[in-house]
Amino acid sequence: MLRPVSPAIRQYLVVTGNYWAFTLTDGALRMLVVLHFHGLGYSPLDIALLFLFYEIFGVITNLVGGWLGAHWGLNRTMNIGLALQVGALSMLLVPSTWLTVPWVMAAQALSGIAKDLNKMSAKSAIKLLVPADAQGQLYHWVAVLTGSKNALKGIGFFLGGVLLTWLGFTGAVAAMASALALVWLLSLIMLRQDLGKASSKPAFRDIVSTSRAINILSAARLFLFGARDVWFVVALPVFLSQTLGWNHGQTGGFLALWVIGYGLVQSLAPRITGTRSGVVADGRAVTGWAAALTLLPGCIALGLLYNLDPAPLLIGGLLLFGAVFAVNSALHSYLIISYARSDGVSLDVGFYYMSNALGRLLGTLLSGWLFQVAGEGSVGLQACLWASLVLLLLATVISARLPQYPRPA
Repeated sequence: MLRPVSPAIRQYLVVTGNYWAFTLTDGALRMLVVLHFHGLGYSPLDIALLFLFYEIFGVITNLVGGWLGAHWGLNRTMNIGLALQVGALSMLLVPSTWLTVPWVMAAQALSGIAKDLNKMSAKSAIKLLVPADAQGQLYHWVAVLTGSKNALKGIGFFLGGVLLTWLGFTGAVAAMASALALVWLLSLIMLRQDLGKASSKPAFRDIVSTSRAINILSAARLFLFGARDVWFVVALPVFLSQTLGWNHGQTGGFLALWVIGYGLVQSLAPRITGTRSGVVADGRAVTGWAAALTLLPGCIALGLLYNLDPAPLLIGGLLLFGAVFAVNSALHSYLIISYARSDGVSLDVGFYYMSNALGRLLGTLLSGWLFQVAGEGSVGLQACLWASLVLLLLATVISARLPQYPRPA
């Protein structure tokens, strides 16, 4: 017979469902903006600037959002995030003449706030459902949550490309806003518990972590995600569209499949890194996997430099990069939840994901700037790949300072 689901787990499942729905719209919106505005003649740097406030406000939101989650509860921060995303999508339903760079940047700012409120709420909740001595279970649950989220984000990329082709920019945004508004209304009804509210009200100064392990992990996370986005956010989709001649559906579909595969590998990370041996990963595993990832952007860049066929080179290189990056990300996601305090977990998680957002901001700006300054095309993509290698070297060196003690699964 099936055991009854506890109220806490039911609440967490609703939070996770909200996070999944939000992730679909977030991935689709990113692909819509990149492809639509590139089609309008925007330069790569202009496109990168459209996401500037998205990333900047993500940095701020993770810091303040973790503090708000500890004060108000994670259900309230989740519902605020859903409402803000509906507002951000609605801002893009104005006449096309209003869709200037400042206006779209403002809409992306709202979307960045919304996204990180949702992420912080979902990731923090899992800490409260797993006993402290069940590290293997915690690693597994975090990997499944994070992997499924990224798989859905990949589906969102595909959805963005398809909706742009079928409905046009305005029709696609309207459809997503309507669907997410329904999810938000259901969430208001179903989310009732103040999950994650701290037993004592933390002071605002507590948003900055004092944990050495969390600070080191956060710094490594910054460079890890900067290394991904420096070539993935702007340079890669524009290269596929502009240089290889792929249409919106092909570009969106390929990147969607890449992120879906990345998410599936992420969900299998506990098996890949060896929890069956009876211990879970520590700082040594993070350092080793970061070092392995460092080799890949350089190999792809060398292949482009020596004029290998770019289509199979990028497809194969991206698949390998995605698989190794997925394991790195899963290890990071597990360790931050493991390191975080139980009372007021959202404070530590918010601080960590602030570094994550800062890395994405760095990578996004470098992606547009390097790709444009280096001359776009193959040379521009090579510049972004070499920058990725440098950022991964920094992540590897920093990761070597993480605590190195295996713990029982």
